[in-house]
Amino acid sequence: MVILQATFFLAVFIAILFGSHYFLYFSLVKFFPFFGNYRSGLIITLSILALSFFLTSLLARMREDIFTRTGYFLSGFWLGLLTNLLLAIIPILFLHWSLLLINANINLQITATIFFGLAILVSIYGAWNAFQPRIKNITVTIPNLPSSWQGKKIVQLSDVHLGLIYQKDFLKKIIAKTNSISPDLVVITGDLFDGTDNTDLDTLTAPLDSLNAKQGTFFINGNHETYLGLDKTFGVLKKTPVQILNDQVVDLSGLKLIGISYSDRDLKKNVVTTLQKLKPQYFGSPNILLYHSPTNIKQLAKEGVNLQLSGHTHIGQIFPFNFITKLIYHGYDYGLHSIGDYTLYTSSGVGTWGPAMRTDSNSEIVVITLENKSNQ
Repeated sequence: MVILQATFFLAVFIAILFGSHYFLYFSLVKFFPFFGNYRSGLIITLSILALSFFLTSLLARMREDIFTRTGYFLSGFWLGLLTNLLLAIIPILFLHWSLLLINANINLQITATIFFGLAILVSIYGAWNAFQPRIKNITVTIPNLPSSWQGKKIVQLSDVHLGLIYQKDFLKKIIAKTNSISPDLVVITGDLFDGTDNTDLDTLTAPLDSLNAKQGTFFINGNHETYLGLDKTFGVLKKTPVQILNDQVVDLSGLKLIGISYSDRDLKKNVVTTLQKLKPQYFGSPNILLYHSPTNIKQLAKEGVNLQLSGHTHIGQIFPFNFITKLIYHGYDYGLHSIGDYTLYTSSGVGTWGPAMRTDSNSEIVVITLENKSNQ
């Protein structure tokens, strides 16, 4: 059943991908007449580009070096640029058809050049923006918070996606920013790794040794760790100061930290049921739940959780995919949300997946200041 679903999803994705490239081909020939003399070459080029992300992904997983990483980055950039080019076509056609209604016309070639140029500039900015994580400061109130935790800072790192694109130097940059905050606690809410299994994970994670947090650093896995393999993920992290939470609760000076792991591949997991099994260990005490995906929110809010920290969505990374994540996650795909004594923060993530591009959101390192709710 899982294989059938994956095959169907892949078939739909490929159909959309080739359909998008055909629409771009049609538009290029319409807007720029000289392309009409090179139709065959244009079709071949766009067909190769349509397959490029799949091909470079396979090559990078067979052999990782500067060439395969560069190919993977460029093919991902093309997917982002393709999205922006398709968006640019919409106002071009709208202007063209609107003016035809009043027997007027525009120079399609000049208009397309302007809008396509803007799409290219937006894409270049998005690629730069993907590597510029911002500090996001929020304050969260928790009932009966111990005095030892009042005003203390927690740093949430989510969706770093170490691997082909985000390497050791990027992690060093993130850790330097994190250490400058002097956090009391650091939590990594899944997808620390991108999932490529031929990467030197020990080298990638070496900077974690320099991460400083008074109460320690805790990790729960995301879906990409299941692609990598949980045994491999946990094995490499056990060589670092990072502590793994796998459906566990730990007491940190009166604050209960609950870590629920993401379900392994081909396995179904009911996060609410898992949390209920852990309930005797945290219920009635101030607590924080770490779970990778912002799902089952209304059910989790009824289980005595005070603060849930999640990621996973990336807010779609590129406009207009943020509308899709908002629809899928019922509006909980980003930001701070409260239901009574329950609060959720969904991070946009530190890194990216697929296209290393962010045109509609920023990468972020989340700094959470804790306050006692009774004092508000």
